[in-house]
Amino acid sequence: MFQEFLLKKLIKSKLGNVPDEEIGRIIKIVKENPSLFQKVATEIEQKVKGGQDQMSAATEVMRKYEGELKNLQ
Repeated sequence: MFQEFLLKKLIKSKLGNVPDEEIGRIIKIVKENPSLFQKVATEIEQKVKGGQDQMSAATEVMRKYEGELKNLQ
């Protein structure tokens, strides 16, 4: 419960004016697929530590997992 609250706050701070319904949908997807999102986060973090900026690192990793991410509902 507390973890979900923190996740909502993080999403709002990063994405701005996202409707609560959309935030709920994002949280549900993340909770149902934690290993995928952990892999994505870890790879982005590694690329940033390697000197790549966060936006290009995220874009590159998201493209890598594009097929899996598209299948999430």
